[in-house]
Amino acid sequence: MYDIIIVGGGTAGLSAAIYGVRAGRKVLILEAKSYGGQIVNSPEVENYPGIRKISGMEFAKGLYEQATGLGAEFRQGQVLRIEVRENHRSAVVSEADGSETEYKAKAVILATGARNRPLGVAREQELTGAGVSYCATCDGMFFRGKQVAVAGGGNTALEDAAFLSHYCERVYVIHRRDRFRGEERLVENLRQKENVEFVLDAVVEELMGKDILEGVRIRNVLSGEEMELSVSGLFVAIGQMPDNDGFAGIVSLDEKGYIQAAEDCRTEAPGIFVAGDCRTKEVRQLATAAADGAVAALAACEYIG
Repeated sequence: MYDIIIVGGGTAGLSAAIYGVRAGRKVLILEAKSYGGQIVNSPEVENYPGIRKISGMEFAKGLYEQATGLGAEFRQGQVLRIEVRENHRSAVVSEADGSETEYKAKAVILATGARNRPLGVAREQELTGAGVSYCATCDGMFFRGKQVAVAGGGNTALEDAAFLSHYCERVYVIHRRDRFRGEERLVENLRQKENVEFVLDAVVEELMGKDILEGVRIRNVLSGEEMELSVSGLFVAIGQMPDNDGFAGIVSLDEKGYIQAAEDCRTEAPGIFVAGDCRTKEVRQLATAAADGAVAALAACEYIG
């Protein structure tokens, strides 16, 4: 029996673990993949208070080592569902051999984060790994000296384009509006690069190529005019979406699938808390994920008594 089970090993989950064990609680972190979450794909983090510059991987490693060093347990496994019992909460995990393991705790913190949102065009999944990617820092080096495109208008898309511009012959930034959502300094940085071209008021309509990506057909949303770009890679950075369907039976989800909870990180289910990008909130940043982790952990400790 644990005091707190945390589902998810990203910034919110690891922050919750730090606060939980510092409060003297027995804490278990369950993570389907590896620790760190989405931040591990960021080459540089410059917006976390107190840290001028750090790679996402280094940041995640520091959180993980701090949490486990304090005594939090970390186990890899896909949480299938959460069950609410009279005297405890259970996390049912799928093991590699197909069996299921049940872990029990007095409180559960859901910190599952969010996953990359797909474009939704035909053959996108088929060509993923064959030209279509959702991580520029992971796959960008495969396109050295080639022409690529980035779809999106937020900070991630702009950062991806800047990263790719160091290695690729030309980088097209495709955005459905005429203004970017990302920070102006990132936009200005790209404007100074001769090998970066903005393709605005445009959306990707078709992925071209048989076995590998050879180009994209785009459509201007204002004029309807279509054109083709000859690219070997398409990096999709149009935001994220939560993966909370497995918890819909115990907590309420909004129309987009985010777990409904206010700034106190308490769900409507007793003993179930939520932290980070998977909950309803206005701002999803590294600092707010860490803050959620602290709030959720302290609320869980208060609930346990």
